[in-house]
Amino acid sequence: MTGQPPPERPAARTFNVDLRGIVDLLSRHLYSSPRVYVRELLQNAVDATTARGGPPGPVRIEAGGGRLRIEDAGVGLTEPEVHEFLATIGNSAKRDALGFARHDFLGQFGIGLLSCFLVADEIEVVTRSAARDAPAVVWRGHADGHYTVAPGARDEPGTTVTLRARRDFEHWLEPSTVRELVRHYGALLPYDVRVNGERLTDGVPPWEAGREAMLGYGTRLLGAVPLDAIDLSVPEAGLRGVAYVLPHETNPSEPATHRVYLKRMLLGDRVDGILPEWAFFVRCVLDTDELRPTASREQLYHDELLVVAREALGERLRSWLVRMAATEPERLGAFLGVHHRGVMALAVHDDEMLRVVDEWIPFDTGEGAVTLAEFRARHREIRYTARAEEFRQLAGIAAAQGVALVNGGYTYHAEILHRLPRLDPGLDVRALDPAELATRFDRVGPAVEFAARDLLAIARRTLADRGCTPVLRAFSPTALPALYLEGERPRHADDADTAEGVWAEFTDAPPAPGIPPEAEPGPLLVLNHRNPMVARLTSTADARVVELAVEALYGYALLTGNRALRPGDVAGVNRAFLGLVEHAIRTGS
Repeated sequence: MTGQPPPERPAARTFNVDLRGIVDLLSRHLYSSPRVYVRELLQNAVDATTARGGPPGPVRIEAGGGRLRIEDAGVGLTEPEVHEFLATIGNSAKRDALGFARHDFLGQFGIGLLSCFLVADEIEVVTRSAARDAPAVVWRGHADGHYTVAPGARDEPGTTVTLRARRDFEHWLEPSTVRELVRHYGALLPYDVRVNGERLTDGVPPWEAGREAMLGYGTRLLGAVPLDAIDLSVPEAGLRGVAYVLPHETNPSEPATHRVYLKRMLLGDRVDGILPEWAFFVRCVLDTDELRPTASREQLYHDELLVVAREALGERLRSWLVRMAATEPERLGAFLGVHHRGVMALAVHDDEMLRVVDEWIPFDTGEGAVTLAEFRARHREIRYTARAEEFRQLAGIAAAQGVALVNGGYTYHAEILHRLPRLDPGLDVRALDPAELATRFDRVGPAVEFAARDLLAIARRTLADRGCTPVLRAFSPTALPALYLEGERPRHADDADTAEGVWAEFTDAPPAPGIPPEAEPGPLLVLNHRNPMVARLTSTADARVVELAVEALYGYALLTGNRALRPGDVAGVNRAFLGLVEHAIRTGS
């Protein structure tokens, strides 16, 4: 509409900030502990020194009597910079304002000084700028949110920060506590940092101190001598460090954490996400120039550069494993002796650990203890048992029939075997159906079948109430007279011609008398005609002896297969034993 004045724009207003609320927020949600105030003070002093350039000046800390004073010979601030950077939450003199690249500095968020309010009610900053011919300035900030700026006195450029402890927080400013925290956060700083005259920095990281010193550092870190120390380097992330191989077993499901420094200032002792999940067996000490910290500066920001660094570190650890496998198999054995369970656990869902298991951890097979890589190089069809007892029963039989069998009965073994085709797509790996093994057994000839008709008839009657059907086959080893097998079988006798699967060839066995075809039992008692005792039974005329022998063979097959015996099975074994002893005594006399 014309003729009407434009609407009034509302007056701009500024937020009122409750500084005490901000400090409470920092203490509860950003910083893990009040102790970080020492790190922030050190960080500001180091960054100021870096910004000034030239030979680094000393950093001096005096603590005691509920006060702490830290002094540096750094770049300092002018009065306008004091208003801009010390009294504006979230601003930072490190955001290129001083003409330096942001990544040259440890701190990047402009809130570090506020951490001092976690332990003090007042912060005094006396500073003089080195960049301009400006007088010294005194800034005093208070926890209630107000501050003052006044002319100060300082002969040389630099900054002095003084804290006065809050009530009940005096212990955080005690000399012993300050020394401990300075040593904790700043031990690797390449600067002369002293607390009450005592130097607490040496500036020599473990990966630059020689092999012996590096292992000594790892021993102090872990509380035990590490199995090895692996040098690490990722130039893209400005990263150097060392990975210590743990000398004790650890739970791979627990996230691994590491000691990480940012430009030689400790970022944190429990930094995660820096290594692949499968690298659970090492603890690292790292220093980086380029990876970004989170706002709390206690973790690393998860970005593309961190992903690159993680992949590069994982490749370095894989190379260590490969080299050790090729040149130091004894050391590899010592490593796997400690960490094999963890390696196996991760191999269930991690392809990198699956490769480690495949190449280096022996499995029980029908051909002895060999690695899966060796075993699959010889066999394109691999079968495994779900129970160790079943493997022990069938290993020799499987080997004699040419079946490549692996023990999958131990924890994680079956899952790992099932995942092998991920490494070798043409590989056929399946759980063993005992019936498949039985198809490798040789049929006996017509003459033997005719001679064994009475044996099989008696065996069917004897085992009718056990849910088991006897069949006669010839297989190795000959010392094994009988084998108890379970598997999927067709439920109807007339399915014999159309039955699918490996049980089809056994459907020629007629059902036991009086039992309808649909109720025919599933398990088989396979009698081995190659065994001399079974062969003699086919021509034994004494039906009672045959009956007792079948009872005994059935019990034997259950026991050798580590199967539980039911009360009826135990009674049958006892009956067979006593009956055969009685027969032997009677015929012997």
